[in-house]
Order: sequence, then C-alpha cells, then structure tokens
Amino acid sequence: MVGLDTVGSAPLAENSGSREGFAEVFAAVRARLGLITLLLVLAGLAWWATASQMAGMDAGPGTDLGPLGWFVGVWLVMMAAMMFPSVAPTVALYSRMTRQRSPVRPLLFAAAYLVVWSAVGVLSYGLFELGKVWFGAQLSWDAGGRWVAAAVLAVAAVYELTPLKNACLAKCRSPLGFLLGSWRDGSAGAVQMGSRHAAWCVGCCWALMAALFALGVMSLVWMAVVAALIAAEKTIPWRRSVVWTTTAILLVLAVMVVVAPHAVPGLVVPGSAGSGTSAMGMTP
Repeated sequence: MVGLDTVGSAPLAENSGSREGFAEVFAAVRARLGLITLLLVLAGLAWWATASQMAGMDAGPGTDLGPLGWFVGVWLVMMAAMMFPSVAPTVALYSRMTRQRSPVRPLLFAAAYLVVWSAVGVLSYGLFELGKVWFGAQLSWDAGGRWVAAAVLAVAAVYELTPLKNACLAKCRSPLGFLLGSWRDGSAGAVQMGSRHAAWCVGCCWALMAALFALGVMSLVWMAVVAALIAAEKTIPWRRSVVWTTTAILLVLAVMVVVAPHAVPGLVVPGSAGSGTSAMGMTP
C-alpha cells in the first residue's frame, strides 16, 4: 500500500484487531513518545482551560449554553481534553506509517479530528436552542425536564447495544485496520483521514455526548466520567464487558434521574441550592 513503510503482512491488515495489531500500535506509541506526550500535554492544558472557563457554569441538565461563539470555543477545548488521550495512539501509528517524517501531518490529522467534533458541537447547539424555542417551559425540571434527561440517558444505553455502535466502535478500537483501509498520502490525506476517523468516533460516541448534555454539559465531573467511558470502550481489551458496563451505568442513571436525582453523585438538580444560573433558560 502506498505510503506505508512499517506495516507488516496482509494477514496483519486483515486481523488488525488481533494481538499483532495491538502490538503495532504499542510499537508506534513507543516510537512516537514525543508526539504522544505533546497530545497528552495539550489534553491537560485543555482540561485546565475547561475548568477555568466553566467554573460556576454547571446548572445541571439543560444548562444554558450561552452565545454560539463562546460555546463553540468551550466545546472545542472540551473535545481536545476528552478525545486527545484516546486518539493519541492512532495519531502515533499514523505518524509511524508515513514514509515522509513530517511533524506537521500528525498535527493536521488531530486538527481535522477536532474540526469534525466542532461541527458536532454546532449541531448540538442548534438542536438545543430549537428545543427551547419549540417546547419552552415544558422542559423545565419540574415539568418534563427530568423525563427528557432520563429518556436521553435511556436512548444512550440502548444505542450501546446496536449494530451501528458496534461497527463504529470496531473502527475506533482498530486504528491499524482503519489506517490501512483508508490511507491517503500527503497533507491533504492527513486531513481526510483525521476527518474520517472523527466521523467513526462520532458514530461511536454521539450518544455518550448526548448523555453529557442530559447530566449537565458544563459539569466537569460528568465530563470526566464520559471521557473515561469513551477511553475505556476504545482501549480496554474486554470490549463486550466494557460496553455492557457502560450500558448498565446509563440505565441506572436514567432511573435515578427520575426517582432520586439528588442521590446522583455530581448531579446539580436545577432549582436546588447550589445550582447554576440557568437550566433550559428557565427556572422551574
């Protein structure tokens, strides 16, 4: 295959999720420790910036998102914080597989990945604002708000067990297979491949991101929980166990949000003491 100089044999390509495929990823991580370190440092800075920007903003489910420009900036930093640790091995493997050693192309790959997730943020913002316009006070916490949050969590749980989730997660868990199957040379190829990988990641993780909105998109606690679930699903070898665990967590949260929201750790219940300034743009 054009542009590859560290790939093994065809059987390795066909079984990239096997032990050999994981070994190739680990070898790439070891060979590109500088790049991995850079991405992890950027993720750490993004966590710090997110904590600074979102301080005191968490009003629980339905937290007001603020102006579009501000939200997109916060969302972009959030995605770097949440996604860079789990995508770093893929970027490292991509860097190792390029014939021309360029420090720019792996960064283009990562930047394109973030651009796709930024587009998801813009779409999420639009849907959120439309929901406020169309349903208004019906989404306040004491009306239908808790039921909407619970429904979103339940849908996210069900999605975990769907064939689409399984297919997208397989791509995310097999960076070697993804790169071999969609290789493009050059800087333009780095952008294309970063965008494609992000698209698979969106297919894998959109429901977990929706769950974050249901629990409080400005909550650092739930942001960290969702990031941990995403990383676990993409990296822990026991794939089925991790997916079922995530499903169980989401279902338990869906029930608790309705019957005992104050018992949910880290959840700010709208209208309660300590809640932020606005949820769904309203007070119950």
